[in-house]
Amino acid sequence: MAYRIKNIRLLVRETKPGRLGLSLGKKAQGSAPPPPSTSPLCHCHVELEDSAGNKSFGCSADRLSVRWLDKRPGRDKSTKLRELVDLLGKTRTLYLNDPGFDTPFDLWLANHAKVMAMGRNAGQEDLTSVYASSLFERALIDAACRIHKLSLLEMLAGDKLGFRPSRIHDTLTTDRPNSYLPPQISTRINIRHTVGFFDPLDATERPPANRLNDGLPETLEEIISEYGIRYFKVKVSGNPEADYQRLSRVWSVLPHSAEPVITLDANEAFEKPVEFVQFLKRLREDQLGLFQHIAFVEQPFPRRISLSAESEAAIREAGRIKPLIIDESDAGLDSFPKAVKLGYSGTSHKNCKGVFKSLANRALMLQLLDQNSQLFMTAEDLQNLPIVPLHQDFLMVAILGLSHCERNGHHYNRGLSMLSGKDKKSVSRNHTDLYHQRGDEWYLRINAGQVAINSLFKTGFAVVDEPDWDSMTELTTWLEERYPNPNG
Repeated sequence: MAYRIKNIRLLVRETKPGRLGLSLGKKAQGSAPPPPSTSPLCHCHVELEDSAGNKSFGCSADRLSVRWLDKRPGRDKSTKLRELVDLLGKTRTLYLNDPGFDTPFDLWLANHAKVMAMGRNAGQEDLTSVYASSLFERALIDAACRIHKLSLLEMLAGDKLGFRPSRIHDTLTTDRPNSYLPPQISTRINIRHTVGFFDPLDATERPPANRLNDGLPETLEEIISEYGIRYFKVKVSGNPEADYQRLSRVWSVLPHSAEPVITLDANEAFEKPVEFVQFLKRLREDQLGLFQHIAFVEQPFPRRISLSAESEAAIREAGRIKPLIIDESDAGLDSFPKAVKLGYSGTSHKNCKGVFKSLANRALMLQLLDQNSQLFMTAEDLQNLPIVPLHQDFLMVAILGLSHCERNGHHYNRGLSMLSGKDKKSVSRNHTDLYHQRGDEWYLRINAGQVAINSLFKTGFAVVDEPDWDSMTELTTWLEERYPNPNG
């Protein structure tokens, strides 16, 4: 079947200021808790037609996370946003200039290399270019699913997206769907709660004068009691002394009887790999109880050195103490196999890094398990927000066979407050397994630390009703309103 893209729009849904601010990794050193901020969501709206004249829409969305995508010093948020919006506009033009294609995978793979080249020519970080490529990839997949009136899982199982993982990793020996799809798909996912560097842990760190009193949990102790969480992701700053103290306090609050699972995220904070190795050794010696419950450590080193041969000795030594995974370093289609060769145990899935890429990485991981039984994938993404980003990411977590995922948008933001009345009605009709109403707002439903996602396995890519496009603002208009060009 042949397809043709009829139009593509890029729109922004602005959110209300969050409940709480968040400090990540190295930026937390010597600073104070930041004020709450907004989290604008960039949506991609594709209009697709097939050779039989059937028409449909497709959608995708992500936060405009430029501070994570591009951490180079001396570059303000406005500059990074302008550059990202420019790249998204060029990617849109790329897809519209050659709108005919036979399979979504063929079109994405051909255009992905072009987007990466455009980004490099413009001085962009590769991670920023990956973000642009994936935004269009997911909207295209969603539209193709709707043309066929099938869910994403059905499209993959029936080989209707043209996906060939061996074209990403040429060492793969098969392209069959059972080489990357799990034999059983879980419809319940454990929430891994992120503990930011300044997040209050108990009532002593959230005195009455500082409380929001909005009916939602505000401290880690309250989160555990309210939601039954037992998976935790703790941010470390790269300052060993501060991190030891912080981890000790976190450990004192966790529910030890529930055998908590802990992951650490350094967000590129350790500039010297040898210091990170020393940090792990001391953690093992001084805080053995905590240490034994750490499943893995995410992205300890800056992306510029994390996949370099010079770091290999430290990576291997640290990896023998605790498994390491890459995240910010995972910008290339070949990043995962490169990381494995250096001694990492895995990589993270994020929709903003690519759906086809993660599926191919899972296929490669499964093929390599006979040689290296320590390999695994994780699901990381702090601030996925409803509807489109959150739903599509939850579905991919399930399709990748992952049992838990980092998820904190429900904690730092106010439920579905950013949605229009039309979109909230869609939630109340279609997703009462995933959300529940508290007062006059809808919030993520977390029971015994888990969310139920049965309602996401419907036609399309985890989004049942068409988003309320009229409640959004065109991307370039939004940019000029929020961040006027100082040069006119």
